[in-house]
Amino acid sequence: MEPPRGRHRGVEGGRVIVLGIETSTPQTSVAIGSERGILGSLRFAGTARRDGVAPALEHLLGWAGVDLGQVGGVAVGLGPGLFTGLRVGVATGKSLAQVLSVPIVGIPSLDVLAYAVRYTRRLIGAVIDARRGEVFFAFYRGVPGGVVRDGEHRVAPPAHLAAEIEARGEDVLLVGNGAILYRQEIEEVAGRVEFASPALGFPEASALVELAIPRFILETPDRLFELAPLYLRKSDAEIAWDQRARGASA
Repeated sequence: MEPPRGRHRGVEGGRVIVLGIETSTPQTSVAIGSERGILGSLRFAGTARRDGVAPALEHLLGWAGVDLGQVGGVAVGLGPGLFTGLRVGVATGKSLAQVLSVPIVGIPSLDVLAYAVRYTRRLIGAVIDARRGEVFFAFYRGVPGGVVRDGEHRVAPPAHLAAEIEARGEDVLLVGNGAILYRQEIEEVAGRVEFASPALGFPEASALVELAIPRFILETPDRLFELAPLYLRKSDAEIAWDQRARGASA
């Protein structure tokens, strides 16, 4: 995709137009919007691939009636999540920002997930299935305009998550596909917990755009070449390599 020439890039009617890419889970989504609202969004099942995200962006821009050259910023979900999807999403976002010469903002995908239930008065637990019997999770509290994280992003077995919920002694709202997948195991340990709708089970690019827009307005983007996915743990390939290395040295 090449931006049209001779256009004032990044501003349309006084708006900062932001393109969002979220690829951390088995549901990929892209969205475009400004401080006036979301102009369009598109999501599809399946781990993101390089040959899938670019066509989705092209379709989205066409449906929204926005030329690529009008985009004034790129927002990407940083994970934690699936390794392949994260690499594709972050690489695509960085390439677009570089080609268009526009700023980029990266936001943790758990933050995006929690944003969807920001109006609750309960403590929010955002939980993404990490596979291998583990979950990625973090806790949040709703504040005017969004959420604030209470603690670090972590990866652990769902039993550890349940134990922490019980230890906190607060009413908790869990959101995300990891919470739905391990609902029974969590409920057996944690009593004061509610589960958000499965319809909110994945971080959405539209929420990502909403979260990123204030940073573009305040001119506090990330450094392009320092932006990197939030993995939290090694990939399957790295784990296999370590196991082979330990076996060879035994």
